[in-house]
Amino acid sequence: MSMNTSEKRKRQKRESFKRLINLGLTAICIGLEVGVFAYCWLNHFRYSVVRMIWFKGSVVEVSIYGVVLLLLSAMYGGMRLGYLRNAEIIFSQIFATLISNVFIYGELSVMAAQPFVPHIFLFMTAMQTIIVIVYINVANRIYRHIFPPRKLLLVHGDRSIDRTCAKFETRKDKYVITRTIHVGEGFEKVSNSILELCEVEECNAVLLGDISVEERTPLIKFCYGHSIRVYLLPKITDVILMGAEELHVFDSPMLLTREYSLSVEQRFMKRVIDIICALILLMIAFPFMLITAVLIKLYDGGPILYKQIRCTQDQRQFNILKFRSMRTDAEKDGVARLASKNDNRITPIGKFIRKCRIDELPQLINILRGDMSFIGPRPERPEIIEQYLEVMPEFAYRMKVKAGLAGFAQVYGKYNTSPYDKLKLDLTYIENYSVWLDIKLMLLTLKILFWPDSTEGIDDEQITALREEKRKKMEAQGRKDEE
Repeated sequence: MSMNTSEKRKRQKRESFKRLINLGLTAICIGLEVGVFAYCWLNHFRYSVVRMIWFKGSVVEVSIYGVVLLLLSAMYGGMRLGYLRNAEIIFSQIFATLISNVFIYGELSVMAAQPFVPHIFLFMTAMQTIIVIVYINVANRIYRHIFPPRKLLLVHGDRSIDRTCAKFETRKDKYVITRTIHVGEGFEKVSNSILELCEVEECNAVLLGDISVEERTPLIKFCYGHSIRVYLLPKITDVILMGAEELHVFDSPMLLTREYSLSVEQRFMKRVIDIICALILLMIAFPFMLITAVLIKLYDGGPILYKQIRCTQDQRQFNILKFRSMRTDAEKDGVARLASKNDNRITPIGKFIRKCRIDELPQLINILRGDMSFIGPRPERPEIIEQYLEVMPEFAYRMKVKAGLAGFAQVYGKYNTSPYDKLKLDLTYIENYSVWLDIKLMLLTLKILFWPDSTEGIDDEQITALREEKRKKMEAQGRKDEE
């Protein structure tokens, strides 16, 4: 049984059409925003810059704005119709628009040799915001009507699929797991099921869950040969290989994974960027840090800063600095605990500064000291690392680089993302490091400062690596007691 050629071409055309619709709808949104800027430029801005400007100059200025907005929209996710949630697309596009407007305001102020007229800019921004909210709501409805959620066949192993299903359940607008099959059924039965379900369009893609490399390899080859889309939940080795370097020394390709993470030049550039950015941000943030310090002191008279031992590169210990957001007796029993949702140990001031990430600002001093970098895996406490290592020995891999104020896991994950998933995100950063990636993550960090998902605590029902391991140990101890 195999999928015929005409069916394959039909699927390929549909995917191409889907991409074109996405680009077309996005282009309209960008065009409308640039149109608002062009109107304001032709009727207001250009007369504030110089008395007379030629048509070509206007085209150049509008084009500069369009390019900046396009790049920022792509970076922050404002162009990802059908991929991100509706609210996140709107937020991302508005955020990209605000950054673009701040940039162009600075440019025009320099051209005018004085602070530019702000009221027209505020009017322009308000008009663009209304356009974004209305248009993206309409465009996303159109897109999802034309392209309904992708129907997945989940191929799984012995481990429970509840967590995987729950994760995909949160994005029913994009994915729906319609059928599941155990890989133990055998390659022949699984591959036939894939073809049958795809032919009757009960499924149009395959999701390979937590199954062994030996079991998944023939399935990946089979799906690739039959032009069937495959989604794969990667293992640690998969993430490591993502950053492998291609070598063509012989007449067959070869992959190289290096024994060290960053080269000498990369470490030097990273340190220079850290020092410059930390000094600039300290000067900008000083008034906010001063106000925060006064409020914390006035609230309960306790210490302003919270010092805690954390681990950085090669598991070297250092004292991390944060504004205190919890009660002074938050860990009076000496037991390390991660913050949870609605944690009653957090003070009212602490809730606000955690939400705005102001509590992290003293870590700029840690960066100047060289304990941390701007971008890198978040530093953990030694006792928590020990518990993680018992469950995941690979957790040590994330300490191949210096700890960071923000990182891949903070940008693309949440506070309550499971430790194993955070590890894979951190390894993705380490294995794909570049100076440009650091700059990109710094810019993306601006967005997550205002996005609530990234500051959530751990849900009481979520099973983290620590809790799962504790449960297993208790079950094992219970079996020993029975014996």
